[in-house]
Amino acid sequence: MADVFPAATDLIFGAATAASDATAAIASGLGTGALSLDLNAVAILPEGSVLVALVLCLLVDLAGEKAASRWVPPICYAGLGGALVLLALQWNGGAEPSFLGSFLADNLAIAFRGVVAASTLISLLLSWRYVERSGTPVGEYAAILLAATLGAMFLCGSTDLISIFISLETLSVSSYLLSGYMKRDARSSEAALKYLLVGSAAAAVFLYGASLLYGLSGGGTSLEAIALALRTSASPITALTLVFVLATVAFKIAAVPFHQWTPDVYEGSPTPVVAFLSVGSKAAGFALALRILVGCFESFDAQWKFLFTVLAVLSMVLGNVVALAQTSMKRMLAYSSIGQAGFVMIGMVCGTEDGFAAMVLYMAAYLFMNLGAFACIILFSLRTGSDRIADYAGLYQKDPLITLGLSLCLLSLGGIPPMLGFFGKIYLFFAGWADHQYLLVVVGLVTSVVSIYYYISVIKMMVVKEPQEASDVVKNYPPIEWSLAGMQPLRAALLGCVIVTAVGGVLSSPLFYWASAAVTGTPLLQQAIAAASTPPLG
Repeated sequence: MADVFPAATDLIFGAATAASDATAAIASGLGTGALSLDLNAVAILPEGSVLVALVLCLLVDLAGEKAASRWVPPICYAGLGGALVLLALQWNGGAEPSFLGSFLADNLAIAFRGVVAASTLISLLLSWRYVERSGTPVGEYAAILLAATLGAMFLCGSTDLISIFISLETLSVSSYLLSGYMKRDARSSEAALKYLLVGSAAAAVFLYGASLLYGLSGGGTSLEAIALALRTSASPITALTLVFVLATVAFKIAAVPFHQWTPDVYEGSPTPVVAFLSVGSKAAGFALALRILVGCFESFDAQWKFLFTVLAVLSMVLGNVVALAQTSMKRMLAYSSIGQAGFVMIGMVCGTEDGFAAMVLYMAAYLFMNLGAFACIILFSLRTGSDRIADYAGLYQKDPLITLGLSLCLLSLGGIPPMLGFFGKIYLFFAGWADHQYLLVVVGLVTSVVSIYYYISVIKMMVVKEPQEASDVVKNYPPIEWSLAGMQPLRAALLGCVIVTAVGGVLSSPLFYWASAAVTGTPLLQQAIAAASTPPLG
């Protein structure tokens, strides 16, 4: 332990030295053209769009709550919509390093940044009525959510230990604030405190691992330099570093046994925040896993894949089995998200082109089907104030839209054809079977059947119950009003997610080509695929 603090200090001083060297180089006469070439700031134009929206939200919020309620939503739509357009323009644009090699806008980063930005956009559409009802400032809430989005988007393309840690903490601190945003709710404060404690421990573990990587690489913070050093340095310290990095990644994607924070945070946090954390934060976590594990630990490929196999099996089994016993919709979806992370890990363990592509495709599919389910839960909660599964009994009589939307999204999450989720899982299982990952595929199939049971139990509760068997909450269901402030964006998000979930299966082939292009346009993944397919010498 005595070596930790000197190593961490070296890491910090190394970063400061690198920054001062860069400043000195600029001051010593580097031309403007050379500097702009090194910075390549065009790569982060999408993040710039989000940052401008964030600053404008804070400025508008100073003008008062009435002005904020009017102007903050269109500012957010413009910022996130502009980010998505700029990401589309960057597609296949060549992976040129930017900011002195600390950020890379390859197709993988663009795909995951797109998932993050889209999840924030949909989460905001779900948020306006919820925030209005809670009486909390709209501009402040939107600014914190956009800050979390910035951290997640930067994390997807970071290629340096310093930029990774700053992005990770920007996402994490913003997520802690969002979890405890409903200050009057004791459960929200409890969720934020648990998230903060566990997240701080994960950050400390990552810093310790980063300091060891810094030492092993001879004083470099670039992932490329670290990868070169680790190829010739297979020591117990490297294995310990792998464990620390793996723990951080497992925390971000909520994999067992690093999942303990998930159910409590999901249940206590504001539901639109949970919707963002379930998709945006998880997508950033998987992007980080690909950058570090695939990029740096090539010489420990068999070891980290074995550990990920164990994590995937545990996540699929525990997540789907424990979800059976839940009585709260948000806790059920929390354990469901743990199981879904296990499914995505199948593609990562494969390490093949089809595996990586299926992983990207499933994250895009998960965006729509999970946020569609949360849209229905938010709408039901706004009208009834309840989150209990039993209170959904007989809902089809009073609210056909929520019943249909939630049924389709849950069927898609369970992998029922012809929903989008079915094709996402099929691609993952095919990739796993082709790579001889039979254990993962069999466990995935069995736990998918288990998940269908508890998803269909909710649908049965809503549809099959007779009028006299309806819950008291449904019997006292209020009249449906769409003219209230914030209800139209919520309905638009709900309908959009449900339509994509329902008909996306028909369009799964173009989506798979898009996911494949994300893999083929990423040099890091292509090198890993080539290395895995090359037979060992001798």
